[in-house]
Amino acid sequence: MLSERMQSVLNKQIRIEAESSQIYLAMASWSEVKGLEGISQFMYGQSDEERMHMLKFFKYINERGGHAMVSELSAPALEFGSIKNMFEILFEHEVFVSQSINELVHISLEEKDYATHNFLQWYVAEQIEEEAQARTILDKINLIGDDKGGLYLFDNDIKRLTVVSSVAPPA
Repeated sequence: MLSERMQSVLNKQIRIEAESSQIYLAMASWSEVKGLEGISQFMYGQSDEERMHMLKFFKYINERGGHAMVSELSAPALEFGSIKNMFEILFEHEVFVSQSINELVHISLEEKDYATHNFLQWYVAEQIEEEAQARTILDKINLIGDDKGGLYLFDNDIKRLTVVSSVAPPA
């Protein structure tokens, strides 16, 4: 059974994951309108992934005797100025999500809720991977600079982007 405190903070994380999905969706639309098919495909996929992260929290809370809640979401930005700026925002957001997950882990230990602690380990590993991926993309965009040809190639390459994390299980 989840404590009231644990249920409350997990429900807050549901909102963060849902807002993450919306942020990626806004980035997908912005990229698509700019003619960046590869980046938009990537962002649509990330949006779906964040929604799945949210649903995992939903199922977990309900399975542990709590009540997963749907909350109001903050609207994401709809304009990003540049591809570089968009990916910087994405990276900063992933760092924020990692900090939030780390706080949940801390609370789970304070509550001596080892089942939740165990559940959260998947998210800890996932966030390491998300941050590494965002950092890799930013590195590539910094290499491209203002080169339109480089952006064209990057837009095609991102469709195949894979980042192998130090915590990812071997394939």
